[in-house]
Amino acid sequence: MRRRAGAEEATMYRRVLLKLSGERIGDPERRQGISRESLLEIADEISAAVRRTKVQLGLVIGAGNLLRGRDIEFIERTTADYMGMLSTVINACALQAVLEHRGVMTRVMTAIEIPRIAEPYIRRRAVRHLEKGRVVIFAAGTGNPYFTTDTAAALRAVEIGADVLVKATQVDGVYSADPRTNPRARRYRSIGFMEAIKRKLGVMDATAFTLCMENKLPVVVFDLYRKGNLLKVLQGSASVGTVIRG
Repeated sequence: MRRRAGAEEATMYRRVLLKLSGERIGDPERRQGISRESLLEIADEISAAVRRTKVQLGLVIGAGNLLRGRDIEFIERTTADYMGMLSTVINACALQAVLEHRGVMTRVMTAIEIPRIAEPYIRRRAVRHLEKGRVVIFAAGTGNPYFTTDTAAALRAVEIGADVLVKATQVDGVYSADPRTNPRARRYRSIGFMEAIKRKLGVMDATAFTLCMENKLPVVVFDLYRKGNLLKVLQGSASVGTVIRG
């Protein structure tokens, strides 16, 4: 039977948290700043996936394209982390604008209150937005220094009751070594949390891994630079990415 245009497609997930690096919306060559081309690419991937699956989607974005405060001499760690949190708000606002330009209802919620720019993060309100079909972008990390945006993504995923945490990277999954420098590196189709930690594969920090493991939240690592991959992940395709669970 032929599927009619625009029809909803099958998915194995009801609610998903997508973790994006800030570099994904940066200049295609240098991964810095905010690129119109990169924003449109990611907005098209997200809008197509949401429309075709009706998945409730939350999103956490990093800020490596704008600022890595810890690399600046004389700026203490706490100050640098707050600077990074504010940079994620800038990225979130940019992504919201492009998604809404593509017709996707979106809300930005921040862990640091900036009422003139975005809503404060309130878990029950975030869930309500998701239930209404809005993409919710969670900005400003956890609101606390010393925690990465990976940890923020794991925390928000657990809080909103996501079925899976989906982490977008520049490679198509988790490898035994860096595939960009080691041609003999092999991709895992699936791997356990403890094994990933033991092998020091560097997919996420230990705090994020622990949150996911303790709450039985699977993680899918995949390449979002390849068109159509997000939709395939939401449909549960085994050919895309690596599943971390256990």
